Amino acid sequence: MTEAAIEKENKQIARQYKELLRISYQTLSEDDKKLIRKAFDTAVDAHKDQRRKSGEAYIFHPIAVAKIVASEIGLDATSIAAALLHDVVEDTEYTLTNIEKMFGETVAKIVDGLTKISSLKKDKDVSLQAENFRKMLLTLNDDVRVIIIKIADRLHNMQTMDAMRPDKQIKIASETLYIYAPLAHRIGLYNIKTELEDLGLKYTDPEVYHDILKKIKESKEDQDNYIKAFSRVIEDSLDKESLDYSIKGRPKSIYSINRKIQTQNISFDEIYDKFAIRIIYKSEPSQEKFLAWKIYSIVTDHFRPNPTRLRDWISSPKSTGYEALHITVMGPKGRWVEVQIRSERMNEIAEKGYAAHYKYKQGDDNKEERGFEEWVTRLQEALENPDVNAVDFVEQFKLNLYSKEIFVFTPQGDLKSLPKGSTPLDFAFSIHTEIGLRTRGARVNSKLVPLSHELKSGDQVEIITSDNAQPNVNWLDYATTARARAKIKSSLKDEKKEIAEEGKAVLARKLKAQKIQFNEKSINELVVFFNLKTSLDLFYRVGIGKIDNQLLKDFANSRSNSLVSYFKSKIKKPQVAADINKDEITAKYDQLVFGKEEEKLDYKLANCCNPIPGDTVFGFISVNDGIKVHKKDCPNALQLQSNYAYRIIQAKWIDSSQQDFQSVIKLQGIDNLGLVSEITKEISSNMGVNMKNLNFDSSDGIFNGRITLVVKNNNNLNTIIQRLKKINGIDKVSRE
Repeated sequence: MTEAAIEKENKQIARQYKELLRISYQTLSEDDKKLIRKAFDTAVDAHKDQRRKSGEAYIFHPIAVAKIVASEIGLDATSIAAALLHDVVEDTEYTLTNIEKMFGETVAKIVDGLTKISSLKKDKDVSLQAENFRKMLLTLNDDVRVIIIKIADRLHNMQTMDAMRPDKQIKIASETLYIYAPLAHRIGLYNIKTELEDLGLKYTDPEVYHDILKKIKESKEDQDNYIKAFSRVIEDSLDKESLDYSIKGRPKSIYSINRKIQTQNISFDEIYDKFAIRIIYKSEPSQEKFLAWKIYSIVTDHFRPNPTRLRDWISSPKSTGYEALHITVMGPKGRWVEVQIRSERMNEIAEKGYAAHYKYKQGDDNKEERGFEEWVTRLQEALENPDVNAVDFVEQFKLNLYSKEIFVFTPQGDLKSLPKGSTPLDFAFSIHTEIGLRTRGARVNSKLVPLSHELKSGDQVEIITSDNAQPNVNWLDYATTARARAKIKSSLKDEKKEIAEEGKAVLARKLKAQKIQFNEKSINELVVFFNLKTSLDLFYRVGIGKIDNQLLKDFANSRSNSLVSYFKSKIKKPQVAADINKDEITAKYDQLVFGKEEEKLDYKLANCCNPIPGDTVFGFISVNDGIKVHKKDCPNALQLQSNYAYRIIQAKWIDSSQQDFQSVIKLQGIDNLGLVSEITKEISSNMGVNMKNLNFDSSDGIFNGRITLVVKNNNNLNTIIQRLKKINGIDKVSRE
């Protein structure tokens, strides 16, 4: 580079630094400015010999990230300094110890967190990417600012990707849509989330992106005229009330327009809400709510509202801290238009997220900040559960990030926020894990409801608990939140391990009877023989009676057939169970069941999406071809579910060893006091056996009973029949 070019670049760097201080959202003290200056000088020195792919000096990247952190997110001087230094330890001679000596422990901790994220192994494999995402979120334990600065870093990388290879662009854009946009949404950074989604689409589907962008530009004049026409109608009324306000139009993002085109199968022109009208007013904190409803009243005096589209996020803010009043009204030219009513404070919180709360903080009892702390705590709980598969974790996490909220009340009248679609089980686990695990039933608005009941905003929910209650596998069908599902899965695993321990003892006895030694060699052979993955799988299946005496005899016979063994060994090497000591019970998705009763029916797999065992699926009853099984995210799913809902049948893959079967037993005997109690107690004490129906008739001292049981297999049923026969007074027990 020539001297003139170097001088020009240095001037530009100095200009960028001054702009960083000028645009900072928070008021910077002299000490703040000194800290930022020191970080800036260190970053300039550290990166002096580095260039980006575009050819410009590398230092422009940390400055750009710091500007996003300072202005768009609005964080403090510590965060701005950390943003300037975020690549120093990873890319230059400076060490973390240097940073800690120069800037203190907090800045060093944030920089360390950011360095750890950058050093995570990049891979195309989704499960590895999901595991990296989980590790990245673990940095929340250090400081939430790590994640926020990382989002800013990703935003600037997305804004400057033009010089990269197309394959790299697609990889980074996909990762952004998969991980960073949902995170920005949950932290309340709506503007950044929108930009990340739009840039993600720009690189993953450039044709669609540019087509929609072109159409938005073409319709901008019409949109501006519409906003002016809308404003003219209400301005006089707003002015009469001496309100200090502004009316703006906010176009919908390219990404959300495309999503609407895809999900609703409509064209760009058919989307009526391509923009929202935002009324932002100045107000004292004490008057905010009153003025919001006053503006609502004025707007609805002039335009007819859609009563089903009112959203009051002022009385009950979202868990991200978002506050606003949303109404949809019939605007000029007979078009539905969304109107968002916000105070200046609410608007800043919507744009800046949690950083804005510090500016408006009133005492320590800040409910939005508490909401954020609660979210971080919940997230850490989910992260610290080692049993949850990384991909499941990410999918559940994303599901909970994007889900709309409902607000329900506890019996004491406290308000709880839950994702839309939540059930009483989700509510129970949101209060406390122990309450969730001990749930026996629920009352909603004083009426008993099933645990699968979908809660609605305004419901008052009471959980009925019992010390004897414990989760069963069906609970996973009822719970929707990541927290509840993680706790249920963990509890079921503990129960399975208990059964496996019992199964281990039973297997040792049964092998002894077959004159087979109970050692690693024989266990390895059994695991291979029954086509399982781990020894724990084997013990569990013995424990529930899935592997019975007959099957063990078959194994013993195959083992003793030395001639067969000899030929087998000549043909191929003996198989070894690779995970013989691995501590898990694997789910074998080997059976498809339909409907609430989980029946086995004939079916065909749809060619359009080719579902495989373990996929989330549904059944479609076709006219000529019986039941066709489709994946939930099949391209045809939306059309089938909307047009032929009456022909959709629930379906899911299960592990046949855990399938429950219904069986009816009949009892006869001499009636005596406490007999029913003894019968129910005997059934309840049996693991893996549940009562579905109970009916007793007594006549002239003789009783007849009929009980519907849900059991895992024939062995379970026979065991319970033998135990019931031993009860004093019972004469006869038989299967119907």
